[in-house]
Amino acid sequence: MKIDRRCFLSLGIGGAAGLALSPIPWKLADDSAIWTQMWPWTPVPADGETTYVKSACTLCPGGCGISVRKVDNRAVKIEGMEGHPVNDGGICLLGLSGLQLLYGPTRVKTPLKRAGERGEGKWVKITWEEAISEVAKKLGDLRENGESSSVACISGTDKGSVPTLFKRFLSVYGSPNFMRMPSVLDSYELALSLSFGFAAQQGFDLEKADFILSFGSGIIEGWGSPVRMIRAKSSWRESGGKTVQVEPRLSNTAAKSDKWIPINPGTEYALALGLAGVIITKSLYRNDFVKGSTSGFDKFAGLVLSAYTPDAAEKITGIKKETIEALAVDFARAAKPVAICGRGQGRAQGSLGELMAVQALNALVGNINKEGGIFAFPNPGYMAWPDYIADDIAAEGIKKERADGAGSGNFGYAKNLTNRFAETVKSGKAAVNVLFVLESNPLYSLSDTNTVKEAFKKIPFIVSFSSFMDETAINSDLILPNHVYLERYEDVYVATGLSKPVVSLSKPVVSPQFNTKHAGDVVLLIAKEMGSPVADSFPWKSYSACLEEILGGKWDKLVREGFWTDGASSTPVFKTSSGKFEFAGGFIDLAALFAPVNAEGDPKAYPLLLIPYDSMRIASGYIGDPPFAVKTVEDTVLKGKDALVEVNPATARAGGFSEGSYAILKTPKGSAKVKVHLFDGIMPGLVAMPRGLGHTAYDNYLAGKGINVNELIGTVEDPASGLDAAWGIRANLIKA
Repeated sequence: MKIDRRCFLSLGIGGAAGLALSPIPWKLADDSAIWTQMWPWTPVPADGETTYVKSACTLCPGGCGISVRKVDNRAVKIEGMEGHPVNDGGICLLGLSGLQLLYGPTRVKTPLKRAGERGEGKWVKITWEEAISEVAKKLGDLRENGESSSVACISGTDKGSVPTLFKRFLSVYGSPNFMRMPSVLDSYELALSLSFGFAAQQGFDLEKADFILSFGSGIIEGWGSPVRMIRAKSSWRESGGKTVQVEPRLSNTAAKSDKWIPINPGTEYALALGLAGVIITKSLYRNDFVKGSTSGFDKFAGLVLSAYTPDAAEKITGIKKETIEALAVDFARAAKPVAICGRGQGRAQGSLGELMAVQALNALVGNINKEGGIFAFPNPGYMAWPDYIADDIAAEGIKKERADGAGSGNFGYAKNLTNRFAETVKSGKAAVNVLFVLESNPLYSLSDTNTVKEAFKKIPFIVSFSSFMDETAINSDLILPNHVYLERYEDVYVATGLSKPVVSLSKPVVSPQFNTKHAGDVVLLIAKEMGSPVADSFPWKSYSACLEEILGGKWDKLVREGFWTDGASSTPVFKTSSGKFEFAGGFIDLAALFAPVNAEGDPKAYPLLLIPYDSMRIASGYIGDPPFAVKTVEDTVLKGKDALVEVNPATARAGGFSEGSYAILKTPKGSAKVKVHLFDGIMPGLVAMPRGLGHTAYDNYLAGKGINVNELIGTVEDPASGLDAAWGIRANLIKA
């Protein structure tokens, strides 16, 4: 058997990925509870009674069930909850490290008020009563002056009771500006609204699928629920299911797939449309479903057959037409094929056209609302909220245009456009006087970091509810620290691609370690401090009382079992005007919907392309890597404090770089000093950097290590939706 360079590379990287997912390092990680006791700020617990508490992890959108072992009142180990529908006993590296977040020195231990300039780190301790009173007074003054719509909230999610409480507060107060952090869920929800006709969550029955076509989704990098996806990947190998990974970089997912197809970045939409054209030309689509349950097929077919022939798709994507034709046939002839998208872990939104092109493939093979296919189920309705009455001020305020422009003008379909928030505030198009930041870190996580910083400087009063001294918290005016997830009750709605709705219950494993307060209780206290009419819509004495009431009959089951789940519909239900799946989604100009999204920058000044990637070892969301997780990052990614960028050897030779060379990576948004790592698994002309490094806050274990790729990448507004469609940015490598 002959093994060429690519085969050898795939074998090597695939073997490394397999080792990372094997029991060996995970057994070492399983002992991390012992290791964490050795940190100087974590005392060894005394001997005592051992108990277990069922709870839920909220460190990523996966929503895994966990079982926490305690000795007396001290948590000593976190394990996956057996029988939980998301992870069934499994747990990821970040979840294992949760005790370091609970007991570590990065906690904000009491309410803090800024004493110096923003970012200086000068604070004075204040009481909770003083903090609540100050926030309520500022909000009251704005409301009296008719400026209620100038209050905004950025939350990590809009699912669950706590975000809903904040959204309810803003609505009763008189502001439409509740926003959640961007992710591919924005694209999926918008596409489902247009093609299915109702506000829905996307579900995938991936465990029973037999052909998974992934357009860049990091199946084993953390897309959806990391543990669930790793288990699903193993089940495909046992059942004979096939996976094809399409992306410009050989990720761990690509290396562990049956086939990796390199593609010119940003052209995934064209491949999906090219595949659709082949399926239609060869009459491989499910005729009964397409004719009986879809609308707009002729219009869609006309576009793909004329503009996205295999020859045309090859020119755009860089993939041979023979490969495109063979892939289309294999996908369409599979019994239960599924196409998924959302680059990496799905932290970025992506263009609406790309999402709808991929959804069109699922419709062509008729695998919608079927076993082994995709599902659409309504947004969570498990909570029974009482109605609220908006007074004249509130009624007038919530009619104002949102600060991000979502739901109005050219973006009437969009629900959240937080990607536009910084630019509208910076430019003065939107006035924001008070900003609440809940379970998110926009000053680190939003693209075009410098613009976000400039926008935040224009906001007079910023309130962070962070449990940690992150980048946004340190640049706030007031920090009202939330309990961490191991200290609080909270419902956790899993919206990460399961085939049925799942709600978990996070329960207090230990009593609060510091003078923190549940964010749900804080918003109730602010409402009560403001008095009628705002307080009238918040009758609960505490957040826990509110949670128990709104969960109703599900409360007992959640407390007893730790989760609640509901079956998904097996019958396709569409609520569009046609009563069918809409290929065109109501768009008149399909060519505009599927227009290419070009990277920002002049190709002459910036001859390369920078693309970000995700790693299971690096947390890139609201939570930064705990010390234990930082120690697992490979030295080909982070060497000391230096960030390494992946460069194809041919590209490196052309620029005069070798392994370990220092270089200046420059983009239209900024520049950074990096080290070069030669990697055959990235296409020539590209440079790749991981998300999750380059923190300037938290602690000495994390701060100052690597580069935050968001400082180098801007946003590219999708004209069809307003979403951030950027997949990368033009770049240049210059000798340092």
